[in-house]
Amino acid sequence: MDQETALDLVKKGSTVLLLDVPQFTLLGIDTQMFSVGPMFKGIKMIPPGIHFIYYSSSNKEGNEFSPMVGFFISTRSAEVVVRKWNPSEERLVQISEEEEGRYSEGVRCLEFDSHLGPYVLNQYGEWKQLSNYITESTIEKIEPIGGDITIAYESGLIEVPKTAMEKQLIEQLKSNTFSKLEREEHYKHGCYYTPIPNSVNHKGISAEELTAINLDKTKLLEKILIKDYGGEEDSLLGELQFSFVAFMMGQSLEAFKQWKSFVILLFSCIEAPLKTRTRLFSKFIKVIFHQLNHGFQRNKNHSNNTGKEISLFLDEAWFSKEIFLFRLCKDFFPLVLDSSVVDGDLPYWVRTLSSRTRKLKVLLETALGWDFADDEDDEFSPVIVPCDEVN
Repeated sequence: MDQETALDLVKKGSTVLLLDVPQFTLLGIDTQMFSVGPMFKGIKMIPPGIHFIYYSSSNKEGNEFSPMVGFFISTRSAEVVVRKWNPSEERLVQISEEEEGRYSEGVRCLEFDSHLGPYVLNQYGEWKQLSNYITESTIEKIEPIGGDITIAYESGLIEVPKTAMEKQLIEQLKSNTFSKLEREEHYKHGCYYTPIPNSVNHKGISAEELTAINLDKTKLLEKILIKDYGGEEDSLLGELQFSFVAFMMGQSLEAFKQWKSFVILLFSCIEAPLKTRTRLFSKFIKVIFHQLNHGFQRNKNHSNNTGKEISLFLDEAWFSKEIFLFRLCKDFFPLVLDSSVVDGDLPYWVRTLSSRTRKLKVLLETALGWDFADDEDDEFSPVIVPCDEVN
């Protein structure tokens, strides 16, 4: 990149000024992550739009790290976002408007330029694939009070630690500043996610009808779309992407649970994919393809020097056939790929859904070695139960 082009990007791109961040802190923006050096004061040449900042502070030796903290921002051309490190709380905080204005002017005059690392533009395309449905409205609707998303506020969600990672995480949270603040202040720090019930329970219908409703979650999907998103499919996909970013980059367990609920809901629909919501499902398959592909690549590269923080979500158990995703995909793929149903009104989206589903299937088969042609008895086959046995 020549000097003139670089200067133009510096002036037109947005800047995140991060003051007094301790050395060795792991810090990321979108899909990029690095270890903070002694001269670091922020990131420049950021494309305007939605971004996710996340970080994990370390001890003085740089070999032990606190739980990840993250927050979303929405920037405009040449905008400067300023955060300052609070040593007592071990986190980045906002400063007064007067201070922010003064620092912003300094950035525009290039006073901090030599201390700002450039946004890696060739990775921006991957970030857009993970966030293209997230809007300012998505963030305003979901983000917690104060904006910080961190598992340090979510220790109660791990009832009984099972894996070594979960046990290590619990020990880490016991001495973490955020966890102490949560216990002392009793604030609600969770995100405002859309409630997604695991099952539907209607009184006055037969056990067979109740089972059918829960096997095909099309009606539940329609209800959620109309009630919580005003029928806007892209808004649902925005929350799906928000929760994925919050759990994959921000390490939020609450976000993982929400992402999992979305995936179960959508993959459990039988009528919607090829009849009523073909366009939504075509977009959904593309979204989850990029999410899983990113997750697999992140897992592959996790042994590098930016992978020192605890990651609850990169456990080997994730890639077992026993996890929920394999069972859902095993049922969903034949529904789309083997069906002879053709939606005459939306032939393009039917073809697109089929093509994208096939691509997702290949990804899972090649990346994980999953065999969806396995004909063994399915221990997860549905069982019809009497109404009085359903909670």
